[in-house]
Amino acid sequence: MRPGKRLFVGVRISVAAANTLAGCAETLARRARDAGVELRWIAPANYHVTLVFLGWTGVDAISPVCDALAAVTATEGRFTFRTSRLGAFPSLDKASVLWAGIEDGAPLGRLAQSIGEALAALGFERDVRPYHPHVTIARLPATRAIRDVVLPMAEQMFGDTKIDAVTLFESETKSSGSVYHEVEKLTFKRARNAPPEREKRQTVALEQGTPDREPDETQTQTDDGWPRGQGPTDS
Repeated sequence: MRPGKRLFVGVRISVAAANTLAGCAETLARRARDAGVELRWIAPANYHVTLVFLGWTGVDAISPVCDALAAVTATEGRFTFRTSRLGAFPSLDKASVLWAGIEDGAPLGRLAQSIGEALAALGFERDVRPYHPHVTIARLPATRAIRDVVLPMAEQMFGDTKIDAVTLFESETKSSGSVYHEVEKLTFKRARNAPPEREKRQTVALEQGTPDREPDETQTQTDDGWPRGQGPTDS
């Protein structure tokens, strides 16, 4: 296998929102222990919203990926979203991932679509699922019901996040969990409230229309542990 990295594009939530969500996670952890439910908790420093999951990517494809992201962020301006409510994938009655949802998620959805289109021009696979922005806070080693654990706290609001950039992350899997390394941070260039540019920078697909990736077992899951082609169905 040629050298590469497991990559995704995302944004971190604000420190205030992360701290509030971490406090909720501590309470949920106590409730889960009392109920005999095993959850593997994500470190608050890793709380983020995934925009696009790339998967394993050859090192010589990283520069074109950054160029494509720069072209997208050149037309974007700062916006705010709110982290609130709890849910699970695929449902609270058969959960494998516990997440906090996103209100005001339309700007994130538009941004994810623009990035997905730019990366598709390089040969990356488009995700066919409806986009559901969220922050993963825990995973379960085996699927089980967690409705009784989560419901008393399900409607909480955790805080706002103002973003003016997206980050290309490397996800490194270790025995203690995933560790995220910042590969490139790309700042929005459009002034706040300014209209978007009409012309879009063209991107050139890599040779043979592929992103120089080689498949491995991680290609069947997104960074948040979802099987490709599936997504959360209720909260």
